[in-house]
Amino acid sequence: MKTFDYTIKDELGIHARPAGMLAKTAKSLDSEITVTKGGKTVGAKKLMALMGLGVKCGDTVTITANGGNEEAALETIRRFLEVNL
Repeated sequence: MKTFDYTIKDELGIHARPAGMLAKTAKSLDSEITVTKGGKTVGAKKLMALMGLGVKCGDTVTITANGGNEEAALETIRRFLEVNL
């Protein structure tokens, strides 16, 4: 299991469009990806769960990859977040 923290820079936070794109990206990976904010953890493949976290601009989330190629999965998610959020 590997993790990294990321601070959201998008002024709208994780809203519908990037949440859908994040879920699609997570579904393409071998690893199980989770997103944690404020003690609540959800699967990154679940659009409504991601939106339910209520992540706003300036919030820090923890991304975790478990199983599969964790290093590659986290790098893919990190690049996605840097470009989109």
